[in-house]
Amino acid sequence: MLKMENTFDFRSFFFFFLFLLLGSTHLGNSVAYTSSSSTTMHTNNWAVLVCTSRFWFNYRHMANTLSLYRTVKRLGIPDERIILMLADDMACNARNNYPAQVFNNENHKLNLYGDNVEVDYRGYEVTVENFLRVLTGRHENAVPRSKRLLSDEGSHILLYMTGHGGDEFLKFQDSEELQSHDLADAVKQMKEKRRFKELLIMVDTCQAATLFSQLQSPGVLAIGSSMKGENSYSHHLDSDVGVSVVDRFTFYTLAFFERLNMYDNASLISLFSSYNPSMLMSNAYYRTDLYKRRLEKVWKS
Repeated sequence: MLKMENTFDFRSFFFFFLFLLLGSTHLGNSVAYTSSSSTTMHTNNWAVLVCTSRFWFNYRHMANTLSLYRTVKRLGIPDERIILMLADDMACNARNNYPAQVFNNENHKLNLYGDNVEVDYRGYEVTVENFLRVLTGRHENAVPRSKRLLSDEGSHILLYMTGHGGDEFLKFQDSEELQSHDLADAVKQMKEKRRFKELLIMVDTCQAATLFSQLQSPGVLAIGSSMKGENSYSHHLDSDVGVSVVDRFTFYTLAFFERLNMYDNASLISLFSSYNPSMLMSNAYYRTDLYKRRLEKVWKS
């Protein structure tokens, strides 16, 4: 069953969820609306997409991230407003039977690692320190603008993370950990520095819900693939690739959004109804108590 905190307007929240991805008619456009708690206008949309895992057997984590990358681009977020962090390059791995290609489905119809992939941080650049610097904007002077999250107080940000995790941590590179308090502190700094208006955090990892336990900043919504004590599981093995190519939570999230286009309306309850615990083999979780504004209908166009 779905675990949640706080009662919430399902339909309105889902409109917001799509709105984070879609913005108005085009994601690059400003949207002039105000909330009951703030007069700050929504100005732009960003996505920070992070695969924290190395090694060939973690192929699915890179595929998860590239799948979300493809989806947010299809729905309108341009590359200049996407920060893509991939801890390993499965496309160029010597074990890859399909060089320069990454798939999330065994039919191999869609190469996720196509000509238009712009990776901002790759390999050993994907560290806890660099991740936190991206969120907080605390970069060395030499870091180019293309590797910075240039958001503002009117920005809506989608933060997606996938990898191996546990009780209140997410592993980076199998050598260091992002703790729940690290994430909470970074989000607090972001809020204090007026780096977002709305922040949606989505995590696909074991015990994902625990990574949200220290969050206290207003304007944050969080969705996780599993509860404390639960694992998150891969969806299917590709016998040609030799490993699993996508995780269950991400697979079913993508399946839901692939059925939509920019003009569809859908309710949050339909999204979460699609998270069948017997299919996920875990309980999806979301947290809404930090999002104080009760959303009315937020249309995508």
